[in-house]
Amino acid sequence: MDIEVKEKIRELAEPVVADEGMELIHVECIKMHSRWIIRLYLDKEGGITLDDCANISDQLGDIFDIREAINGSYTLEVSSPGFDRPISRDIDFLKYRNSRVNIKTTVKIEGIKNFRGILVDYIEEAGRKFVLMDIDGKAYRIPRQDILKANLADEG
Repeated sequence: MDIEVKEKIRELAEPVVADEGMELIHVECIKMHSRWIIRLYLDKEGGITLDDCANISDQLGDIFDIREAINGSYTLEVSSPGFDRPISRDIDFLKYRNSRVNIKTTVKIEGIKNFRGILVDYIEEAGRKFVLMDIDGKAYRIPRQDILKANLADEG
């Protein structure tokens, strides 16, 4: 699914989620054989309940269908982000500074594509964004556009 469709889903979902007192953390789109899996991760103070997920799913399913946001058939999954919560927005990279994270990149950086360490900072220089990580005392500078996936890691 292209970036435009993913952004359209986010644009349609965010106001509905916010009206219900929740925050849209992450949008995932996965192509299966004959349909799309659209996953929305939500959070709120005190945590997300099953009723919250069902309520948002009902509202957004109707909106996505009316607005024809998704071409073809799809399954909508709404859940809480869990302990390994995805980190995909600028605000999340800032919020989880000093946390242990896993980052997978699209290209090798100093010979590595899978990073596991402490998210030290999230900065912008000359119009480019970077994640600064510490892995066992070694500093890494990861360009934001090269990050395929990032999430919180367990403390173990």
